[in-house]
This record gives sequence, C-alpha cells and structure tokens, in this order.
Amino acid sequence: MSRMVRLVVFQIRGSLLLLYLSCFGLLVCDENYEGLYLGKFNTYAHQVTGEVYAVDEYTLLIKHFVYDGLGQDTFFWAGSTVRPSNVGLIVPNEEGKTNKLQRYVNEDITIQLPDKKKITSIKWLAVWDIREHANYADIYIPEGFEPPSPQRISELSRDGHGVRSDAVYIMDSKTIKIPNLYYDGNSSDTYFWVGVGPQPNPNGDKIPDEKGYLNTLGHYTGETVVLELPGELTVFNIDWFSIWNLEAKESYGSLLIPDGLNIPPSLLKIIEHKSPLPNCEQLHKDLQMSWEIFGPQVTFELSGQIDDDEYMALGISGSENSSQMLGGDTAISYIDGTFGITKDYNITAKHSCINVVGLNKGVCPDTKVGGVDNYQIHTYVREDGITTITYRRNLINTGDEGDKIYSKDEDIFLIWAIGKYNKYKEPGFHHIFPRGNVKINLGRPEAKNCFHFTRHLKKMKLNTWGPLRVKERNLDTFVVRLGPSGGQKGYMGYTGMASQGNVFYINGLMAPELYVKRNKKYIFKIETGNDPQKAEVYHPFYITDDVNGGYSKYSGEERKHIKVYAGIEFDRRGRPHPKAAGRLCLWEYDTSSLRKADNFPSFPKFRKTLKLECENGDLAILEWTPNVTIPDVVYYQSYTDRNVGWKIRVVDEITSAGTRLLLSVFFIQLDCIILLYYYFWFS
Repeated sequence: MSRMVRLVVFQIRGSLLLLYLSCFGLLVCDENYEGLYLGKFNTYAHQVTGEVYAVDEYTLLIKHFVYDGLGQDTFFWAGSTVRPSNVGLIVPNEEGKTNKLQRYVNEDITIQLPDKKKITSIKWLAVWDIREHANYADIYIPEGFEPPSPQRISELSRDGHGVRSDAVYIMDSKTIKIPNLYYDGNSSDTYFWVGVGPQPNPNGDKIPDEKGYLNTLGHYTGETVVLELPGELTVFNIDWFSIWNLEAKESYGSLLIPDGLNIPPSLLKIIEHKSPLPNCEQLHKDLQMSWEIFGPQVTFELSGQIDDDEYMALGISGSENSSQMLGGDTAISYIDGTFGITKDYNITAKHSCINVVGLNKGVCPDTKVGGVDNYQIHTYVREDGITTITYRRNLINTGDEGDKIYSKDEDIFLIWAIGKYNKYKEPGFHHIFPRGNVKINLGRPEAKNCFHFTRHLKKMKLNTWGPLRVKERNLDTFVVRLGPSGGQKGYMGYTGMASQGNVFYINGLMAPELYVKRNKKYIFKIETGNDPQKAEVYHPFYITDDVNGGYSKYSGEERKHIKVYAGIEFDRRGRPHPKAAGRLCLWEYDTSSLRKADNFPSFPKFRKTLKLECENGDLAILEWTPNVTIPDVVYYQSYTDRNVGWKIRVVDEITSAGTRLLLSVFFIQLDCIILLYYYFWFS
C-alpha cells in the first residue's frame, strides 16, 4: 500500500479497522514508531499492565508498564511451553540485571532476552513469581512472528561522478547504512539528499553526513557510511535517497525506499529546541546558530549538544573570500559551573595564546592583545544535554579596532567550532569545525533552517587509539618530536586533556606513557623546535609533577607549587630558562587526513598518512636519572604550552609482557609441584 493511501487511511478517523491495520498490522505507523506491536499484557494480579513491542530480534519494549512491586520473588519470565509455567528463563530487567522486580508506575522500559536468544525462540513473556509459581501477567508471541530487523535494499544507481556502492541497508527507522561507497568528490554543492515522489528532485532535504556535517561532500573510496536522518525525519517519511548536486539539480546516484519495512525503531532520542530568535541555521547536527538584528546590535543564540568541558565558537572569518580561522574575530562560549561565559577572541596564529617576544599571539582574548571584550551575555542554560547561550554585540562601532564588522547588507563568511577547554578555561584545538565555507547574509528575510537535536539513548563509547606505551626494560633513549594530536580518538580521547594542536611524539608514538626505572640514566633527544618566533612549533621539553605543563604561562606564585625535575634551569634571581630545545622535526599531515582522523581504527594506520620533516640544525640532549625521591607518576611537558605531553611512570623494575608471562608460567608450575608434594606426603 502506498504512502498516499496510508495518509487517506489516517484521515478516515471513523475506520478503526483500517487504523489498526495501519499501525499494527499490514502497514507501519510513521509517527512515534516503537517497533512491531505485539499487544497488551493479560493481567491476573498485582495490577500488572503494559503494551509490548518487538524492537528487534532480541529486544522487547514495554510501554506504560505498571507493577505494584508486592510479589515475593517476581521476574520477567519467558518460555516455549504451551502456556506460562515453571519451565522458563529469567529475562534481565531494563538495567540488564536479574534482580527481582521492584515497583513500576507507568514506565517505558526495554528488556533483552539473555544469551542472544531470539524472540522467535519463545512463545510467551510473563511477569512470574518463582517462589509462588504464580503468573501475574502474560503475553503470547504470535505464530509466524517475524521480528523487526535491518532490511537489505538495492545498490545506489550509477549516474555520475563515480558513485557506486554495495547493497544499502535500512538499519532502523532513522539509520541508513551504505557499504563500500565510492564518490569522486569533484563536484561542489553536492549533498546526501532525501525526499518524496517517484524519483529524486530539488524539493528534497539535505541530511548530515556520517560525521554530522552539512557541507558539500568530499570523496569516498570504499568507506562504509552510516547516516542518521535528522530531527523527526524517519525512513517512513521519505521515498528516495540520493547523492544530489543542488546547483545542477542532478542526482549522481540514488535508490528508492520500499514501503512497509519491518525494521527496528530508532534508538535516537529527539530533543526539541526552538529558538525565540527569527533566524536559524544548522551548522552541524550538534550545533545551530540563531540571530536577530535590532537597531545597531545583533543578538546571537548558539545551541549545541556539547559536553560540560566543551566550548562553542562563532565569528567572522579572517578572509573575505572563504571561511578561514586565521585572522578571525570570534566569540567563544561555554557554561562554567553555573555561569554562562562568552568572550571576544582574536586569532593571529594556530596555537594557544603565547607571549612571543613581548606580544601575545595565537588564539587570544581581545583583552590580551590590546582590544576590548565587546560581547554582552544575555541568557544561558544547559538542559537535556543542550547548552544554549545568547549574547549580543554592536554590528559596527565596537570601540575596538581589531573587531570585524557584522554586515547586514551582504554575505559574510563565518567561522565556527566545537572544542574542549582545559583546566584554565583556555580553548583547546577544535575537533568539530567547518569542512567548507559558511556564507550567510544576516540581513536576509527571516527563515528558520534548523532541525531538532538527536542523541543515542545509550551513549556510544569511542574506541580511542590509546593508551600508547613505551615500556621496554633495556631502553634508555627517547627521541622526542612533534606531530598532530589527531581527532577525538587521539590525544584528547585517551588522555582526556584539551590538546592545543601539536603534541609530543616519542619514539614515533603519539604522547605515549613512558616507563622508566629508578636510578637508571635516560637520554632524551629533543627535536621539538628552538625558534621562539615560531610559537606553534617551539616546545622546549621538561619533566614536572604538573599534569598540564606550560611552565612559562604560570605566575611566580603559581610556580611555587610546581616541581621541575629536568629541562629547566633557574638563574640567581630564580627566573626559569628552558634548556632542552633542539631543531624541529615535525610529523606533517594533509588536511584531509587530519579531518578524517577518527576514521582510522588505530594510531599506526593514522601515522602512515604522516610525513616526517626535519629542519637543519642540532638536536638537544637531556639526561635524567629518576631517583628514589621522584613520585611514581610525573609528566613530560612543553615549556611554552599546555597539554602537549603526558605521563611518565617511575617504577623499581620494568616488567615486559613476555616476562610477566614467563613468571606466570613459573608460578603455575611451582603451585603444581607444591600440590603434588602435599598429595603424596599426606596420602
């Protein structure tokens, strides 16, 4: 039955039979899709009620579940006998535990059969008291039941620019999986595109790519791409999917979405957010900007799905022809505890704010470069995982010559970012940022081009590249160089620290944990830059008890609480001077590798895309012998910047994995000998 017929069916409110068929039988209900409806519990005792849905082959959703909690030894109980009996198995509760059931009052819960058992292997689900052998409620699985499961449909058509794929899967009501996708990326203004009708057409909607971006697509060379439909959109609302060129109004590859798919419901939670401001643009699936111009001022609202230690940035590009961070004028916003913060920043270099020969350069607050903080914060709130901050600024005449003008009469290029800030509320290297140009006319006719946020009900665990370790008994030399921090799987992922861009690479590994033995001399060969004028790549090496580093950034009073074990000398007045600054050796990357860093499953595969470049000059040598007074954990860090290095574990003996295995075998054999001795002695 077509979607048009379904719409007619829904309009016939008096036809209860057709409505039943539409939502629970022959058709799939578009709105509030929960899975395949099985029915209501048959209630016998303890007020048990609820509606049961099959989410997938293993999972059941119970809506509006009620149980008074007064049973003696009550569990979810499933079996394959003709009717509920003592022959069955316990089904863990919504937390995956087999504790007896407590009180439930109109709750929606999801339970999963244990040991990968399928719903088709049981005939009934009951709320059962094991001690009393009592059935409080039950529901039967229909004969011939087919649980929702991912559906394999056709390949993408091959209509241009090398587009092709393997057969596409509809994973659930909001997820499309495209295996082995190819696209040459040689056409601008091209997007993932969905809509209704017999074939792709311009009246569709742009959907985010696999990383949540809404920019024109880059090239794909056989990747498996998983796309989430944004906002309230589901596969039941669309007829086709396409790789579509908006300017040429041409499809490079497409497929039709079949009707009546028996697929699992999405596990995405839709988080509604509506700004009171009249204009809205979706910058990323996790970030949107709204604005209003009133008189000489512009009011912005930034709303983002960010962590508690992350910031949102929005500003004017440093270039009049593209979105460029360098030279930009931006506002950085976050919530610090219970207070909202928006600060005016100037970007003069691609590193944190560092004093270079008496001048502050880098990503610096305007107040540190002779300017004025012109942003006035208005409101701020963090609710249901969404941080929203509203602030305003004059369009022109800010009183700061370093500020750029927000024009209301022409297109301007904007910059934006999401990143992590450090302990000192300094913005770290952004891990989400534009993958193309962002051009907007702030004075355009009012329009809201945003959708609701979505979030996985179960937080997805990121598989990081670390911890990386250098742990060798006979090793006494470490080669220290610089390289990129990678994406969220890299330095930030396994250290939890806000990287500033480049980090130390030691013996070819990205910021590894070092294991050193007490009273053994170690040599560090330092090639991390020796030109203070190049602040981005000037990182003298030192060893300290400070987890953050950046000794030069601390005040004299702060330095009293920090211990330095190697790498810094102090003159007669107590002024510090770094002594471990050698020539620069840098692991360099191309932009596409860095932006797709999270696509690499491991650090070695990421490093294969890097190229080591060394300047002429001498390396620096630092010798260090950790004695018995050194703490068990210290840190190697950069003198000029924070969060460039990581841990050193100081131990009495370094035991390699192979040594541990031999010792384990030895002790197992020793235990066996002792047991045999006792057996023969006492027998």
